Amino acid sequence: MENAWKKKFFTIYLGQAFSIIGSATVQFAIIWYLTKHTQSALILTTATVVGFLPGAIFGAFAGVFVDRHNRKMIMILADGFIALSSFLLALAFLYFESPPIWFIYTILFLRGLGGTFHMPAIQSTIPTLVPQSELTKAGGWASFVTSGSNILAPMLGAVLMDMTSIGLVMLVDILGAIFAIICLLFVTIPDIREDMEKEENSFKTQFKQGLLAIKKDKPLTTTLPHYVLVGILYFPLSSLFPLLVLTHYQGSALHNGLVDTIFSIGMLISSFILGLYKGVNKKLMLFSFSIVLLGICSSAVGILPSSYFLLCLFFCFLIGVSSTLFNVPFYAYVQSSIEPQKMGRVMSLLLTICTIANPIGLLIAGTFSDLAGVNNWFIATGILFIINGFICLLRIKDFEKQDH
Repeated sequence: MENAWKKKFFTIYLGQAFSIIGSATVQFAIIWYLTKHTQSALILTTATVVGFLPGAIFGAFAGVFVDRHNRKMIMILADGFIALSSFLLALAFLYFESPPIWFIYTILFLRGLGGTFHMPAIQSTIPTLVPQSELTKAGGWASFVTSGSNILAPMLGAVLMDMTSIGLVMLVDILGAIFAIICLLFVTIPDIREDMEKEENSFKTQFKQGLLAIKKDKPLTTTLPHYVLVGILYFPLSSLFPLLVLTHYQGSALHNGLVDTIFSIGMLISSFILGLYKGVNKKLMLFSFSIVLLGICSSAVGILPSSYFLLCLFFCFLIGVSSTLFNVPFYAYVQSSIEPQKMGRVMSLLLTICTIANPIGLLIAGTFSDLAGVNNWFIATGILFIINGFICLLRIKDFEKQDH
């Protein structure tokens, strides 16, 4: 009985692995199609923002919805909704070959909408299945599954794009969603809505309760601004890495592929280690140290001479490691400190904040890089990461005993 949670957890994430591979493969195919047929940075940037819009618009409210309804059913419906969106795009490509850009944007928006409900549902489900002492371990395994899936997806997408049409590639997402739904059907997930029936049932009240749950947790409110700053600075790194490889390291598509692969391997290995380790007592301390590590590595790839590409790959590996080490402990802390009944609201609020931060980071990074050079953006970002991490360490040291 002690390890009964593992069977449920791994059944869910086995399905999620196939779902993530399908979704990431389709995302790769769509971005490559837009790149090849438009060669427009504006269209690619807009496509990225459109995918984030549902989270920014509906994210905070999705959490209230998740807490008021059956989370297992929400995950099933969200997976099915994303698959349906891919099916519509598949039909468009198969029958019209080149659907209008606005239709592709619409599909990206719908896929993002499905993810807006799916993410808080699965994040708030984990604490109902996993013992508190095992949350960091479970988070490591979840990140391991995500990282491994994201390593496979671009390669699968590239091979399928060469072998068949983009319309047929869309069907991969449908197959992944079907498998994920089947896995969910075999898992019993606690339905905690009964506890909420005793509370005021108004949507507005429950939304406020999510905000209050965050506000009452002093370690979380202290750490949250630092996490938001990381979100603003971190997201543009992945978007600007291809430009850094091309202009600073004079690299090719192969070099850029190596960067993506090495980064994902860093995430994979660090996730595997966290998955083996039974709990991290000082989650917020690990979160803070990882920001400092991220800053050192970000500055290094901007400072290195163009002939030091192999050393750049080493720092890319460490960036992947640090990205896991600040994400997993942060969310493990949230899952261990917030009441399960309010978890959906809190998770969606946090995800919404990050979703809003991402486009802000893109705008700042793009403007700065055009004016001062993309390598200087990496250097400046790294310095800000280091300062942010050290300040966070100083601010949360008094909460060490409260960090589960």
